Amino acid sequence: MQELRRYFYFLPTALFTLSVLSTGVSAHQPVMDMAPRWKGGYGFQVRQELRFSDALLDGDNEIDNPSGRKRRVNTTWLEGMYTFEREVRASIKIPWVEQSRTVLRGGVPVKEESSGLGDIILGIPLKHYENEASYSTNIAFTPSLRLPTGRTSGDFPVGDGSWDVNLSFSKSTEAAGLYQYYDLFYWINNEGKSGIEEGNQLGFDANIGIHPFHNNVTNTGIFLMLDVSARYQERGQDTSGTTGGTRVSLGPVLVWYRDNIMFRAEYKSPVYEKVFDTQVSYGSEVNIGIGITF
Repeated sequence: MQELRRYFYFLPTALFTLSVLSTGVSAHQPVMDMAPRWKGGYGFQVRQELRFSDALLDGDNEIDNPSGRKRRVNTTWLEGMYTFEREVRASIKIPWVEQSRTVLRGGVPVKEESSGLGDIILGIPLKHYENEASYSTNIAFTPSLRLPTGRTSGDFPVGDGSWDVNLSFSKSTEAAGLYQYYDLFYWINNEGKSGIEEGNQLGFDANIGIHPFHNNVTNTGIFLMLDVSARYQERGQDTSGTTGGTRVSLGPVLVWYRDNIMFRAEYKSPVYEKVFDTQVSYGSEVNIGIGITF
């Protein structure tokens, strides 16, 4: 029984990275869904997110791309969490964006590049916990605010110039060999600058996986997860044309932890995608992050 109690003490700390949602346009749940749980606890994570595609879509059909239209977005996130009380937290996500794309301007392919500070996101996670002998559950409501801190000048802005609001409802369940996380959220994307007007977005994320290894002595272990992401974004406009559509992405997740240090790596790609008009696919994503709690 003592070993079981010790296991469930360390499990929440090990799981903080499991709620990191990997896309640039996501629910942006707090970087630490489960830890720290103690008053005055805090933590940080650095996460590298790469998204790339050279597939051109017309609706839900991939079409020829003789002009070589493509997009690559590399975002470095610095993310932090502070726990005022066990049920009340504050989170911040600061992105540094480096991006490039090839678009058509007057029928001619043009390469555009930009980099800089993106739009910072602030969140207030509010949680309710239920702890049983063999598992624990938490339900969370998280309002978030995206600030217009990113530059909107140039042909390929790193920000959109609008104040955006997100509301998220999530639930996670932890047991000795299984972890489940579900999040339903809605982004209200207001009209920005430079002709940018992204549509509102409805999203759903799930992480489901197993915990095949844990060492109580060193508090070391791994998780193997499946990440499922679904998005519907209303028709909008950016500096290259129409935006918005529907997509569902899948991919594996590996989490390794030791004491209060955690590492997460994931890859996912669309299994279904349908866009408004003609657009470059959202593309595949690679995420690598490392974090620490105090």
